[in-house]
Amino acid sequence: MNQFRQWCCACALFAVFSAVAAEPAAQVQSTKGSFADVKERVVMALENRGLVLSYTAHVGEMLDRTGRDMGRTQRIYGNAEVLEFCSAALSRGTMEADPHNIVFCPYAIAVYRLTHAPGPVYLSYRPPRKTGSDQSAQALLAVEKLLADVVAEARQ
Repeated sequence: MNQFRQWCCACALFAVFSAVAAEPAAQVQSTKGSFADVKERVVMALENRGLVLSYTAHVGEMLDRTGRDMGRTQRIYGNAEVLEFCSAALSRGTMEADPHNIVFCPYAIAVYRLTHAPGPVYLSYRPPRKTGSDQSAQALLAVEKLLADVVAEARQ
């Protein structure tokens, strides 16, 4: 009986760790160009799809400012901004499929340059976790495709 319990516990742990491993990780890609040019290419890629940038979070500046207040002066980013936007059609579809999908809106793409590797500019985003019904998973897959397509266009 004790071996059976150990086997059940091992199976349960495997299932938990498999589910965690299956969670989508941040997608990070790099490209060449100045920070300003890459950011502008993201904005243009959004506008090419009829989307509008709704908010820019100046993460790098915030970390520099608050770091000084905490006595931590090491700069992490040369530049770092998170660009937020929405697609009424995609958002409507995801939330009609499952009202709890509200958590995935707005969509965001980070544009940043590291201080220790000042060459490339990075673009990253979090693919939404496919959750709920098949309809919900398909709607969230469309959001992931939008994010990937915007980043791919901005890298060109």
